[in-house]
Amino acid sequence: MRCYEPRDAPLLKDAVDSSLEHLRPWMPWALDEPQSLDQKVELLRAFRGQFDRDENFVYGIFVRDESEVVGGTGLHPRVGDGGLEIGYWVAAGAIGKGYATEVAAALTRVAFEICGVDRVHIHVAPENVASTRIPRKLGFVEEGTLRRRLPPRRPGEARRDQVTFTMLREELSRSPCADARVEAFDAAGRPVALA
Repeated sequence: MRCYEPRDAPLLKDAVDSSLEHLRPWMPWALDEPQSLDQKVELLRAFRGQFDRDENFVYGIFVRDESEVVGGTGLHPRVGDGGLEIGYWVAAGAIGKGYATEVAAALTRVAFEICGVDRVHIHVAPENVASTRIPRKLGFVEEGTLRRRLPPRRPGEARRDQVTFTMLREELSRSPCADARVEAFDAAGRPVALA
C-alpha cells in the first residue's frame, strides 16, 4: 500500500475497468467510469498533490511486486476535527483475500500513531454485508445507522443509509489493529516511527 503516482494510471484503470459491476452498487465514483487513461493520470496527480499537502491520503493497494492494483484505500479528513475516515475498495478479482481487512488495520494504526487523531471512522452501506464484516472483525464499535448519509447509487435516487463504526485512540491496544504490521515512510523514503 502506498500513495499513487501518475505512472500507476494504467494499473488503476485496469483494476477499475475490470470491476465496474462489482463497484457500482457501493462506490458512487464508479458511476463515472470508465475514465480515459489521461483522466486517470490527472486523478492520480490530484491524489498525489493532496497527499503531499497533508490534505487527504489516498493509497493504492498493490500486489507485492507492484505489477497490479488490487484495490484502493485512504485516510480522509471528512469526519471533523480529531478524526479520520478509512475508505476502501477491492477489485473484483481480489475479493476474499483479506486485502481490505489488512489495509484497514494498518491505516487504523497510522491514523492513531502517526496522524495523532482521537478517533477513526469507517462508514458502510448496511446492505454491503462483506464490507460491514471488516470493522467488526477489527474491533470497531458500531455506533448506529444514520439515515440518508451516503450518496445515491444513481443520479435521481435517494441518498442511502450508512452504518457508522468508530474506534477511539484508547481502544487501539485492545483491538486486532494493534498487531497490524506497518512500515511507514516519508516523502523522501525515510522510515517513520510509529508511536
